[in-house]
Amino acid sequence: MAFQNHTARLVSATSLSDFTKHLEFEITGVSRFGFVPGQWLSLKHTKPDGEEITRAYSIASPPVDNNRFALCLNRVQDGYMSNFLCDMKVGEEVLAQGPFGDFILRPPMRDTVFIATGTGIAPFRAMLHWLLADPVRHEGKELWLAFGNRTEKDIYYHDEFLQLAAGHKNFHYMPTLSRGDSDWNGLRGYVQQHVPEVAQNGSDMHAYICGLDKMVKANRELLKGMGWDRKSILYEKYD
Repeated sequence: MAFQNHTARLVSATSLSDFTKHLEFEITGVSRFGFVPGQWLSLKHTKPDGEEITRAYSIASPPVDNNRFALCLNRVQDGYMSNFLCDMKVGEEVLAQGPFGDFILRPPMRDTVFIATGTGIAPFRAMLHWLLADPVRHEGKELWLAFGNRTEKDIYYHDEFLQLAAGHKNFHYMPTLSRGDSDWNGLRGYVQQHVPEVAQNGSDMHAYICGLDKMVKANRELLKGMGWDRKSILYEKYD
């Protein structure tokens, strides 16, 4: 099956940390680019030696009525594609295919816990902004974001999630640091240590987990050990 190639032009680039960027692109030649929150794109680039590099990246923005999407990218040591994208200048272009993937919100809407570390936050940024933009979408269900990182400077989109929590009484933001400074007043430890606080009613909840394999596995096993049905636990691994 042949997939359509899109041309994605970089519109803006914002540093989230020393090694992480938020990149916003527009699809050229169309007025609207449709996707479902949680989906990903395949980006392609041909190296100077002629080798074609293709990598998959989750979309970090909600679908809106325009032709834009965002990515949240870490520079990977010796990783050609991540460094190429992070080094792009505004106005430069890259090929994209998609959207792909079924790591998306599943009906019916239930109380939901989103569990992420690092750039695993990308699909949840898309999902939560989309859900909370319209009460019809979240149906007043309770939503938790358990977001684990090492230090406070590693919490991507921190101010955004604080604002969402302040504006929506059914959204509960749980940033957790494993190496927080002494002045950090939030949760400490690994993210899975705090999931049981909000995941007691596994018979009527959904859990979405995104990040590296070790974290994903730890939280899946935790929830299953709490009696959760595996069909209520959706996950995507970044390694």
